[in-house]
Amino acid sequence: MICLRLFLVFLEIGAVSFGGGYGMISLIREQVISNGWLTESELLDVIAVAESTPGPIAVNAATFIGSKQAGIPGALCATLGVILPSFIIILLIAALVRGLLKYKGVQAFLGGVRPCVVALILATAATMALSVLFGIKEASGGAKTDVKAILILALLGVITIAADRLFKKKTSPIIMIMISAVLGMVLYSLPDF
Repeated sequence: MICLRLFLVFLEIGAVSFGGGYGMISLIREQVISNGWLTESELLDVIAVAESTPGPIAVNAATFIGSKQAGIPGALCATLGVILPSFIIILLIAALVRGLLKYKGVQAFLGGVRPCVVALILATAATMALSVLFGIKEASGGAKTDVKAILILALLGVITIAADRLFKKKTSPIIMIMISAVLGMVLYSLPDF
């Protein structure tokens, strides 16, 4: 029964999401927390792992969440649910409507969807930042600042700016993830300050 629920929830997420994996994060968050599958903190950990492992973030997150709920069958159901809508849509577009993007109506539709995708990504980023950095889970909740998380964020910002100025190129996301992992291991092994 849980496998069917995972499949249907992630099928809905995959069917109504635009903007790829980052656009799906807000819907995944809403569904996972409302179903009681993960806490906010656990979800943030899943997103961190999903982001740092190879593959699309939404697929990785669905796989991890499904696995946590029902093992390998749950992982398969959640993953299949989240990828099936995109797979079918891409097949239809490839097979039936090759010149679709040349139509003004399609261009107008996509032009209207883009700002929504940006807003969803920004809202999710703001929610996650407030939760991780300041411990704010809801509008009426109090704040509990995580100094270590803020320090890691600040150090990553300094590293990014320094690398950009010194080497005149963007810092690799892989390098940034590795640096943040090392900083996390070092800082979170120390007593609270």
